Amino acid sequence: QVQLVESGGGLVQPGGSLRLSCEGTGGALVEYVMEWHRQTPGGSREFVAKVTNRGIITYADSVKGRFTVSRDNVDLAKQYLHLQMDKLEPEDTAVYYCNAHYRGRLYNYWGQGTQVTVSS
Repeated sequence: QVQLVESGGGLVQPGGSLRLSCEGTGGALVEYVMEWHRQTPGGSREFVAKVTNRGIITYADSVKGRFTVSRDNVDLAKQYLHLQMDKLEPEDTAVYYCNAHYRGRLYNYWGQGTQVTVSS
């Protein structure tokens, strides 16, 4: 069973920075794709960034050049996924979720989410 725990959310002014982290444990997590998604109140959950098990990185167009995702392979069953968010905008306000999936989401896990609020 994979467990994901996010941390690092908070309140920041426009133009500021935050760093989110996701601690993942369990299973053969090293083989999983790990992603960040976000969801605004009343909105759908949207993709933000991901790192595959081979280290391939992809970003949503809305965050390219401002967010940086990275992954720490501690061991087979423990991984960290980070999201460095710079030049934050009010539109980035959302609950940010960590996701890990494998085999075309046959195995698919979510964290509990962490709130990010960008406001002056």
